[in-house]
Amino acid sequence: MHSVIVVPPACTGPDDQIRIATGERLAFGRAGTGGGLTIAHDGVPRVAGEITAHRNFWLLSNLSEDQTYVVENPEGAGEHIKVVPGRLDAPVPFEFSRVVLPAAGDLLAFDVWAPRHAFRSVARTGLSGSLTTPAFALDRTKRYFAVLTALCEPRLRGEPHAPLPAVEQLVERLRSVWPTATRSAVYWNIDYLAVKLRLRPGPDTAEPGLRVNGKKESLVSLALRFDLVREDDLAVLTAAPSEVAG
Repeated sequence: MHSVIVVPPACTGPDDQIRIATGERLAFGRAGTGGGLTIAHDGVPRVAGEITAHRNFWLLSNLSEDQTYVVENPEGAGEHIKVVPGRLDAPVPFEFSRVVLPAAGDLLAFDVWAPRHAFRSVARTGLSGSLTTPAFALDRTKRYFAVLTALCEPRLRGEPHAPLPAVEQLVERLRSVWPTATRSAVYWNIDYLAVKLRLRPGPDTAEPGLRVNGKKESLVSLALRFDLVREDDLAVLTAAPSEVAG
């Protein structure tokens, strides 16, 4: 199974994403990357770098001669790492990342997702041995969890057959905790949740007009069936902006 997903610039949907499994490598550059990620810009080296998937994180090699690459955590309030020219296999720990390449005065970027990040419970009483990895690893401090909670809110409030909110309604509902929320950012988080929760590909292959609705319905059904979002989680929709990552 894939462990890392590369989202190219101007990606329009799941078909444009590149999935790589543990141990696999993906080269990127202006040209000649042998089926890798092509970034068509004169300021990008022909072979600029390489990504290697490794379980729930990934490694970045900077193959340029003189350019430092920056890997940002879009929800980390400025958190980032630098990968200097010639550095091989620098580990990137972020669950989702933005790789920024300086290119002749421009800044080019593409995203890398590591949706198999796992978290273990630290609450144990009188037990020894290894902990059990949860079936669905969700970080409640991330924006994607706020989006999932807003999706589930109508049904969590006692309306089991309530229609799901439209993306525009989600943007408005999230304003208090995410003032810069936009339609495209909410769509991005819905797509990411579908990958992270390992939904079947049905919503991705549905008719264009039904695709997002089907994906939202699948997310809410899964989240409520397995108690991934509970009524007390609605507090994330009324928290102060500083309490939500990003």
